[in-house]
Amino acid sequence: MPDTEIRLVVPPGRDMIDLIGQGDHLLKLIEDQFEAEICVRGNEITISGDGSEAQAVSALFSEMLQLLERGNQLTPDSIDRAIDMIKRDEGSPASAFSDVIISHRGKTIRPKTAGQKRYVDAIRTNTVTFGIGPAGTGKTYLAMAMAVDALKRKEVGRIILTRPAVEAGEKLGYLPGTLFDKVDPYLRPLYDALFDMMEIEKSTSLTERGVIEVAPLAFMRGRTLNDSFVVLDEAQNTSPEQMKMFLTRLGFGSKVVVTGDITQIDLPAGHSGLKQVRDILADVPDVAFVELESRDVVRHKLVQHIVTAYHEWDEARAAAALEATKPLSPR
Repeated sequence: MPDTEIRLVVPPGRDMIDLIGQGDHLLKLIEDQFEAEICVRGNEITISGDGSEAQAVSALFSEMLQLLERGNQLTPDSIDRAIDMIKRDEGSPASAFSDVIISHRGKTIRPKTAGQKRYVDAIRTNTVTFGIGPAGTGKTYLAMAMAVDALKRKEVGRIILTRPAVEAGEKLGYLPGTLFDKVDPYLRPLYDALFDMMEIEKSTSLTERGVIEVAPLAFMRGRTLNDSFVVLDEAQNTSPEQMKMFLTRLGFGSKVVVTGDITQIDLPAGHSGLKQVRDILADVPDVAFVELESRDVVRHKLVQHIVTAYHEWDEARAAAALEATKPLSPR
């Protein structure tokens, strides 16, 4: 006999296909994730099973209904992420997924995971925010969306996007063209993201007027960045000296977001300013560190599994190396 039975009545006028999916494919996805029986008759949903499981399913349907009311379309991906949040008790999926940062050409940019929501909220409430995590977690993309939104709201007077050009030494010298031609490949991903958020003509005009600046990190030396939203991308490739130089550029009325992946350091001997800065600034007020994980990856689902597999492999290798350094016990 089931411990709990919960009956939900879907408001009249709501198309049940929006909620449970064509051919019940969303309903089947939910049933696969919970140890509970779900029966749908008309606009009534009956959930029966273990108390905690039934409550979790009920909470999930409530969140799904809120998402539909706010104009969101339910997809297998969004349901998967909502289930993850419910099971981990990480807040309201409806609140996270409805937090629209900016819209452009019918495309909305918003957090898609609990980790991304924490990241966006940290940027809103802190002067300096570090977003650290693997590729595909939206670190740079969301930071740039926040920057464009701040500019549109006139919260800042300009946007500065920068990243280190690791090859800016001898190898870059062999490339043809001006200095800007040589560093352009390093900055191109920032331009690509920017063009996703505003018209190319407008961003080009703002760039020509100096309202938007995209430049290598070396160009920040000796400057004070006032009234600016500054994004430092690929920060794992900054040296400790470069990180200190960059952070001390902070001026009045500015906000800084630093993004990076400490598992992809291209510097010799792995001497990364991003790894060091966490120890130095961990207790400094108005500075936030947000760790994003493989489950925050919003690319193809396989990428999550790839990131997790590499993380587990690195941990196993580190454990084996530590074991090898232990002295042999005497016989």
